[in-house]
Order: sequence, then structure tokens, then C-alpha cells
Amino acid sequence: MDDARSLSLLTLLVLCAAAREPPRVTQRVNGRVLSRPGFTLKLPCPVEADPPPLIMWTKDGRNIHGGWTRYRVLRDGLRIAALEQDDAGSFVCRATNGFGSVAVNYSLDVLEEGISGSSRSMGDMNSMKNIPGAKPRFTQPAKMRQRVIARPVGSSVRLKCAASGRPRPDITWFKDDKLLPPPSLPPPPGRTTSKKPWTLGLRNLQPEDSGSYMCRVSNRLGEISATYHLDVIELMRSKPVLTGTHPINTTVEYGGSTSLQCKVRSDVKPVIQWLKRNNPGFELKENSTIEVDGEYFTVLRTGDVWSRPDGSYLNKLVITRASATDAGMYICLGANTMGYSFRSAFLTVLPSKLPHNNTTD
Repeated sequence: MDDARSLSLLTLLVLCAAAREPPRVTQRVNGRVLSRPGFTLKLPCPVEADPPPLIMWTKDGRNIHGGWTRYRVLRDGLRIAALEQDDAGSFVCRATNGFGSVAVNYSLDVLEEGISGSSRSMGDMNSMKNIPGAKPRFTQPAKMRQRVIARPVGSSVRLKCAASGRPRPDITWFKDDKLLPPPSLPPPPGRTTSKKPWTLGLRNLQPEDSGSYMCRVSNRLGEISATYHLDVIELMRSKPVLTGTHPINTTVEYGGSTSLQCKVRSDVKPVIQWLKRNNPGFELKENSTIEVDGEYFTVLRTGDVWSRPDGSYLNKLVITRASATDAGMYICLGANTMGYSFRSAFLTVLPSKLPHNNTTD
């Protein structure tokens, strides 16, 4: 009986396996693909299998994932929007299930406007005729949001202006309205221009590198530009300096909320601490009260210190449900290993508008 049951189970497994199959390519594809910048391209992956396979795309050996913003993996292929020169390369669609694996290979060539077609087949070049033009546009605006950049002396920076258009646009860089040499020319000592066509890279920054950098992208149909402001900061070992006008005298209604700000410029990340001068009749707290020239100050709990693009540091003291005990003088203290600076401001809490209850016997 046991032998019969084992034989039945074995037969069932064989039948189930026979119904399954490894991935297979269902139609022939042209592995060599030609296209132009700005086009939307779809590379098909005609594969079938049972059970359905797991599809994975790679470009030049790198896995394509959701972070590739212009790439989208579809059920039956890969779609690339707004083609660029950098999209050229080797693409592989690999389909895998528990019974095997198969790959579909492509070699993508993104042609430049005006390239000779002598080495291309007539059919390929005929498909490129009558291509409509497109004005230049920036393809990675999210990487261009930070336009005011502060860097210390000796560091590096990369300014990006990735763009596309038809015909393929040219890019030129300017510093303070003066044309910079193209990447094909040798850079000055200590400077380098990025090899990527849409990026200006500078290393070993010096104070004279501070200024406005503009990229101008143009073709026969239009022109776009973007400007970066670079501030190269000399690292002078000095005590912090409170910049701007904060903290400033502030008034808040009873029960309301407000904040005091402190902006500090320092070579390194400073320690920012808030103190409050105690009012007469305060309760002495050993762990949070200090005495300075006969006056007592409470050391307040300080929140996070934020680094700003201009190289300064910011901290806010938030006061909620303000009452009369919150009124008084506050001091912002910025300190590093070279010393400290401070500035004071006064907080006024307006009296409560609630009526007092008067009772009579």
C-alpha cells in the first residue's frame, strides 16, 4: 500500500513537472537598436514561461531599478523616455523561474545629429528621416534645486545641467559672465572639468573660485540656462560669530507659541546653547542653573542644530503655551574650540485676556 502511494505521488510530481517549462523567447528581436536623443524608446522582452518568470533588466552590468527616473520596466519590455547620449550601451533582459533562465540582449546606439550614415544600413537611416525637432530642456531638475552652494577651501564641487533636445544641444559654461574653456582644453593646474558632458566639476577650490556659474544649453530651436552661486569659504580658525539680527525681541500672547532663532557662522559645527535669566523669586535648580556676576541663568534644553547652504548654522528655541514665567531675557551662546559669542533678546508675554472671576459673600 505504501509503495502504491509513493508511486502515485511520484507520478503526480512527474506530471506537474511536465506541465511546467523554463523561460523561452517567443519571437526574434533585432539586437542592434539605433535612436536619437529626445526620443522615447521601448525594448521588448518577448518571453514566456510556466510559472511566469521573474524579469530583470541590466545596463552595462548594472541592475535597472526605480531610481532610474527615465527608465520604466514594463511587463513586456523596458521603456526609456527622453533618450540621451549616456543611454547608449548594452541592455540585457533576463527571465528566470524555477526551471531555467533565458536572456534577450540589445546594443543601443544613440546617434548624434549630423553623424555620418555611411556605416549604417539604408533601412536604419531611412527610419531616421523626417525627425521633428525639440527645444532643449533640463532632464534632471531635481539635481539642480540647490543653486546657492558653500564649500570650504580645498574641497570640490560638481555643477549639473543635464539636458536633452533635437538636434542634440550644445552646452557652454560661464563664470561671472566670462566664457569658460571647453572640456577638450587642458584645465588650469588644480582644476578639472568633469568628463560628463552636462557637468562642470571643480576640485581644490580656492577663494577666487567664488562667483556665479551659468550653463547655457542651446540648439537651433531654442536656448535655456541655469545659474549657480558658489561661495568658497576660507577656514580661519576663529571663534563663532552670530550673524544677522537674531535673536530679536519678541512678543507673544498668553498661552500662545513663538520661537527665538540663533544663526551662527563657524569653521566647524558649533555648540549652540540657550540661557534664560531667572526672574526674582525663581526656584534654584542645581543641575540647570549657573551664576554669572551675581545673576542666575537657567540652561535650557536645546534642539537640533541645522547646517545651512551658506555655511552657517541655525538653532531655534520654541516656546509653547507661553505664561508669565516665560517672559524675560534669553541669551543665545555659540561656542567652538576657539571661543564663544553670544547675543540676548527679550520675550514679552501679554497678559491673559480671560476675565477674572469676582465672588462676593
